[in-house]
Amino acid sequence: MVTRPQAVTSEMADASASAARRGRLRYYLAGQSTSVGRYMLEQTLFCFLRGLPGLIGIGLRAFAYRLILHSQGLPVVEDHVRLCMPGNIHLGRNVYLDYGVYLHACPQGIFVGDDTFIMHGSELHVYNFRELPNSGIWVGRNGFIGESCIIRGQGGVHIGEAVLLAPGVQILAIDHLFGDRSRPIMQQGISAQGITIDDGAWLGAGAIVLDGVHVGTGAVVGAGAVVTHDVPPHTLVGGVPARVIKSLGTENHATE
Repeated sequence: MVTRPQAVTSEMADASASAARRGRLRYYLAGQSTSVGRYMLEQTLFCFLRGLPGLIGIGLRAFAYRLILHSQGLPVVEDHVRLCMPGNIHLGRNVYLDYGVYLHACPQGIFVGDDTFIMHGSELHVYNFRELPNSGIWVGRNGFIGESCIIRGQGGVHIGEAVLLAPGVQILAIDHLFGDRSRPIMQQGISAQGITIDDGAWLGAGAIVLDGVHVGTGAVVGAGAVVTHDVPPHTLVGGVPARVIKSLGTENHATE
């Protein structure tokens, strides 16, 4: 088993208080782009190109979006994909972003490896206004993120190569502090340890992986499981909370 990382905590103000302190317009712009000039360019491109369907839209976005994000090739971006802080988004070759995908890369970034598919309605979100040091999302090559998945990267999420996420998976690298009875939980701050999913793992439909978890190489997480502890390599886990069901051999098991 891998030793759990030490939690990093932040007791900075919640989003509403931060917006009030910094000014709501400044707070909004800081969460949308890396500068006012880039914001104007990005929003102009989105206005004209984000809603264009079909091959014409895909082709125009493949060239134009390279002005605002980092891509090693021509990205395949379907219509109505939402990109916040695109200057912090890094895409490898042959990356596919399906209809309605939402990437929010504030501030450290989102990194997606070659030949990875992110399917419609999925959200990769790093809105780190509380300045956690390890925030970010890193997805390896040849991955597949199914429909309506949510990845929260405030504590840092590292996903290896050839990892399969079935529809509705949630990977949540953040937790709330709640030990003070005198204050609402939302005002008590957050903690984050980070999450790692090693190469070749498969997370079944609707599985939830909570902060601090390490899923080992080739492991399988059953549909609907809630993972609160590390998963050894090449094991099948399931249930709420998830527990080891068996070590994986040569048999095939369907979990979604």
